[in-house]
Amino acid sequence: MPDIPNARTNRQRAQTLRGPAHAVEARQPRGARRKRETRARLLDAALRLMAERGIDSVAINDITEAADVGFGSFYNHFGSKEGIFAALVEWVFEEFADTLDQLARELSDPAEIVAVSVRHTLMRARREPVWGRLLIREGFSVHALGWGLGQRLLRDSQRGISAKRFVVPDQLMCVVSVTGIIFAAIAAELHFAVSVAPTVRRQKASGVGEQDFAERVTAVVLQVLGLKRAEAERIAHLPLPTSRPETRVCGAKSRAC
Repeated sequence: MPDIPNARTNRQRAQTLRGPAHAVEARQPRGARRKRETRARLLDAALRLMAERGIDSVAINDITEAADVGFGSFYNHFGSKEGIFAALVEWVFEEFADTLDQLARELSDPAEIVAVSVRHTLMRARREPVWGRLLIREGFSVHALGWGLGQRLLRDSQRGISAKRFVVPDQLMCVVSVTGIIFAAIAAELHFAVSVAPTVRRQKASGVGEQDFAERVTAVVLQVLGLKRAEAERIAHLPLPTSRPETRVCGAKSRAC
């Protein structure tokens, strides 16, 4: 006759299945959990509002109302609107840039590294439109080239130029052009995603929203960097790296950033 597990055994098994992250969270004091959850709500609200309006058009009380958090509680987590924006940039963009580095860590060809970054950026913008809108809205701000994504684009293009893989007359203007292509492609997808039915026909005719749209954009980016069209298209359609980065805790829940 099989053994019937007792209540203690069931609790131990449930804790094992939930994993170490859940166990650590469960051991935290209630106050610490509430503080973390409040911070996450503030960040989530700031993300939505700043993606819609831009940082200059969002006030602190807008964020606290959207997050359903008391105005005074805001200052328990952030010193100013600029403070939450800096935390938001780190949460939304810096950690995503770190993810791209992990995905491309075993690649040696600068063209393949850029291709992986461009494709993943476009695919995430399609999956998470709010993220994409914030990227477009703030991407050309004075902070842009100081963010993780901007810094890595400069770094990767410089590596490609040094290795004579990329041939460009002006690195900075090339990076600006590439950034513009990426943002324009994201804007096109977001526009057609919310457009009414008659526009869908134009969308299909243009190819926006097709499964290979990210690859087509990537091929154009690589051509701007100096690759021949056939080579650019080949690299843009290579299988993406299958290794997945370690899941980080962002906001209220764990996610692959």
